[in-house]
Order: sequence, then structure tokens, then C-alpha cells
Amino acid sequence: MTRTGGDKMRRLCAEDIPAATLLSAQAGWNQTAEDWRTLLELSPEGCLAIEVDGHLAATTTLLCYGRRLAWIGMVLTKAEYQRRGFARRLLARALENADTMGIATIKLDATDQGQPLYGSFGFRSEQEVERWSRAGGNELLPANRASVEEPWRDLDSPVFGTDRSQLLERLARLNPPSSISRSYLFTRSGRVTAYLGPCVSKDPRTARHLIEECVQNARCAWSWDLFPRNQDAVALARDLGFSPHRRLMRMARGKELCEKPKAIYAIAGFELG
Repeated sequence: MTRTGGDKMRRLCAEDIPAATLLSAQAGWNQTAEDWRTLLELSPEGCLAIEVDGHLAATTTLLCYGRRLAWIGMVLTKAEYQRRGFARRLLARALENADTMGIATIKLDATDQGQPLYGSFGFRSEQEVERWSRAGGNELLPANRASVEEPWRDLDSPVFGTDRSQLLERLARLNPPSSISRSYLFTRSGRVTAYLGPCVSKDPRTARHLIEECVQNARCAWSWDLFPRNQDAVALARDLGFSPHRRLMRMARGKELCEKPKAIYAIAGFELG
């Protein structure tokens, strides 16, 4: 625990989930309490917080995929505590922890506002990531039936660049993915909209079939984060009535580690990669 003046830095814990969920909601983000629980379950030592007078003021998470890659996410500061350097302090500690563990590459998806901060820590720009949205009703995302096929176990690592099976296993427990042959699609509920992704496929026709069937059979609103470099994903999003809503920049620090964007039709989330 690190204390400075009236604030202290510490690990985020399960008791913080309600306050953390409120913090991300106040920022207009789509994460639910279950999303925060996922991060805490997979990376209990990587979730950091700054507390002021007993209140959660800021957060940052570091999700490690082995020692090859770690992901920075949930860089949030409550409005009344902004401009105190909390995000910089938390990011510095997260990077220090990653370096101590010998993580080769660290990545994140940065807003325009966050890019100067990350650049000052040695992050370089890699490629754009866009959030596409589609309006819908208030219906909940229907649960998928578990499938005997689990192509993501073998397919995901060569496309994503490293093993993130623990994350996918956690997401599969929450809502089993749809799969056909060598393609898969995960979905999950969000605070405001359902979330589409991750989705990996080496065949554009199979990806289209999976995503069309999923979106057209659910009447909820959707969020879909994709790489503009994947023109098949962009075309499909437009065909299904999605429109671009936000644009972020994928940034990296350390060794080069490239995913295969043409096979990635949807990422797992800005906080997950």
C-alpha cells in the first residue's frame, strides 16, 4: 500500500466492485459488475486503485497473458479527483509490476485524451480500433447453448498472438460461444448494450454467418469493437445496420507482438484486447 497525503494506492478488491462499476458507468462505459469481477478473478494482483478518504477515486488494471503479453485497461479517475496525477501514478505502478514480472509486451487501447500520457511512458501507436453500435430494444442478451466444438482453444493463440485461454474459458462460462468449423463468436451482456466479441475466423463467409445469425436473432442493442483494417468486418457491420461510434488507438510498449487483424472480426474489449 502506498500513501500520499490524503490518498493511498492499493489493490482493487471484490468489495470495490459496486464503486468501480459506478465509476465506469459515470464515464459512459459499457462494463458491468461481472466485467470487473472477470478482471479481479483473472488478475487479482494487477487491479490497482487509489482511495481518497475511504472512497474509490481511480483505477487501472493489468491483465497478464502469461509472460508474453499484458493488457492495461480501466484507466479511470472520478471527476472530482481528476488532474491530481492519479492515472499517471497507477499506470507507473502497473508498468513497474509488469517489468518486475518480465512481461515482454504491454498493450492498451487509448482514447485521444489518453494517448499523450501513454506516449510519455514509451507506448507507440500500432493501429486504430473502432467501436460500432447498433440500436435495439431493452431485451436481455439470450444465452447461447453450450457447444461440443471449442475451436477457440486451438485457433485463438496464433491469431491473437499469445495464449489467452483463461480469459476465454471465463467468458465461455458466462455465455458459451457460437462456433462453426474453425471460427468462433463470443457475446456477453453490457451495462447499456450487449457486446459482440471476441470473434475469430479465417473465412469471411463463416464469420458473416456467425455474426448475422447472432445479431438478427437478438433484439437488444449492440456494441462491436473491430479493426478498420479488416474490411470484411467493416462491410458486415454496415450491412447489419451498425455505425461507427468511437475510435481508439492500439498502442504497445516493449517487444513487437502482432495480431492478425484480417482474422479478427471483433476484439474482446478495450480492457481485454
